[in-house]
Amino acid sequence: MLDGYGRRVRYLRISVTDRCNLRCVYCMPHEGVDWVPHDRIMTLESMAAVARAAAQIGFDKVRVTGGEPLVRRNVLELISMLRAIPGLEVVAMTTNGTLLAPVAADLAARGLTSVNISLDTLDPARYAARTRGGRVEEAIAGVRAARTAGLPVKLNVVVSPDENAAEEAADLLALRAFAAEEGCAIQTIRRYDLTAPKQDSSETMRPQPCSACDRIRLLATGHLKPCLHSDLTVLVDSNDIAGSIRACVALKPPCGQATGAHLVSAIGG
Repeated sequence: MLDGYGRRVRYLRISVTDRCNLRCVYCMPHEGVDWVPHDRIMTLESMAAVARAAAQIGFDKVRVTGGEPLVRRNVLELISMLRAIPGLEVVAMTTNGTLLAPVAADLAARGLTSVNISLDTLDPARYAARTRGGRVEEAIAGVRAARTAGLPVKLNVVVSPDENAAEEAADLLALRAFAAEEGCAIQTIRRYDLTAPKQDSSETMRPQPCSACDRIRLLATGHLKPCLHSDLTVLVDSNDIAGSIRACVALKPPCGQATGAHLVSAIGG
């Protein structure tokens, strides 16, 4: 379907949880966050119902995100539910990869079409610092398990051009070599601040220009979000899910501004 600026909106990102097993410096404040209570989180069946309604009005791509989606209990069942929806051509996932290795084959068997794995460095010390305690070996194991299972893998590399340029250049060079060895694609993502107006950049592959935006987001709380850089949301009406989706698409601005209502950790980028 088209938004008010003639953009075709076809892509639904589903944040299945605001929780994560890492505390990445660009995603979460140092003091941490208060998790949304479990009784305020949508059921997986309700999330699948939103995806079904979206497919019926022209959406053909869904991406499961978090927080970290693999900390959500029974999230693999959601992949099966999504793959059963007529019209959905792509059912993908974005993950930090640290919990992926044991379930990669199951995800592939359930029909996951691809996986993006957040990986900014291969250096164990720098990875631990950036994730506040994560082990890069677990993320690497996730990459390799996904490839072994036949899943297309894309590495998401967050860069901050104004910080530690030499270090980041070395990390990116090593990651490009690693991606080539493992048969992965790679994309660079500019580190962004949701409290500031969105800025397009030719130096990184993401975020994409606002003029090309084709997505809306379903938050784990049941709110649809038309733009990452906006406080606007639409609460899903279970009696008219398609109407809620249309209302969200109608709210998409020509370009993102700023938001103080949501953290990156709860939206999934």
